[in-house]
Amino acid sequence: MVKDLSIQELEKRFQEKIDKDIKIEPNDWMPDDYRQTLIRQISQHAHSEIVGMLPEGNWITRAPNLRRKAVLLAKVQDEAGHGLYLYSAAETLGADREETIDDLHSGKAKYSSIFNYPTLSWADMGAIGWLVDGAAIMNQVPLCRCSYGPYARAMVRVCKEESFHQRQGFEIMAHLAQGSPEQKAMAQDALNRFWWPALMMFGPNDAESKHTLQSMNWKIKRHTNDELRQQFVDVTIPQAEMIGLTIPDKDLIFNELTGHYEFGEINWDEFWNVVKGNGPCNKDRIDTRKKAKEDGAWVREAALAFADKRQKRKSA
Repeated sequence: MVKDLSIQELEKRFQEKIDKDIKIEPNDWMPDDYRQTLIRQISQHAHSEIVGMLPEGNWITRAPNLRRKAVLLAKVQDEAGHGLYLYSAAETLGADREETIDDLHSGKAKYSSIFNYPTLSWADMGAIGWLVDGAAIMNQVPLCRCSYGPYARAMVRVCKEESFHQRQGFEIMAHLAQGSPEQKAMAQDALNRFWWPALMMFGPNDAESKHTLQSMNWKIKRHTNDELRQQFVDVTIPQAEMIGLTIPDKDLIFNELTGHYEFGEINWDEFWNVVKGNGPCNKDRIDTRKKAKEDGAWVREAALAFADKRQKRKSA
């Protein structure tokens, strides 16, 4: 019956389902722009989870004790799982996983700009957990109500695990802030370096975001970039004050009338420079992912050969 309807009627029925908060499923008709928007967003999200393992994996062998090492191992393992969920969600839209990964390696596809900054100390593991995963939670909890069913359902588990990641990061920062003067200084240094990149995670200002309006109309997104960034600032500043750390923003002030914190201007030149591939670690991150794919080629080939052999036995 669907093939007998005009594009205009199909688009009308599609938007009616969106407006009624009825989930769109893989076999449902959807506009090509909706499909492509989701493939772009979900694959970028998957890339971010996989690339995000690198700055933390760098500290697994240097964790200060066995408990911290076990927790960090679990966290990095979670990120790998998140990437797999999300690549699978993109595949339900017709995306080819290998092609999306090749797009990452070629620079065609992007990932979160935050992972192009180096992790220089153990305190950075705390800053990433507290700030980066905290920002991710702000972004991702509304995605549990995304209009596309597979993405929304994947995000439920992802958000539960990200909540653990944020708590362990805050715990690291709190312990360091309450430790020796050197430890507190290390925590403050990590906050100084990751605060502004964390704010950049929400993307460009609303006026500069070319995808936000349409994504909100399709209920892929529920809040604008600036709304989410403001929520993050309002939640995070009291946490910093509670553990005795200082937000590195001389313009920061609480507005009694609005009930929100007003903060300084983000360095958008730095943001766009990193997004375009010119950040401190862009090249290293992509080179590492390329090498991982090349080194793992024999495993994929062996698995495919075994699956083919097994299928032939069943068919015989």
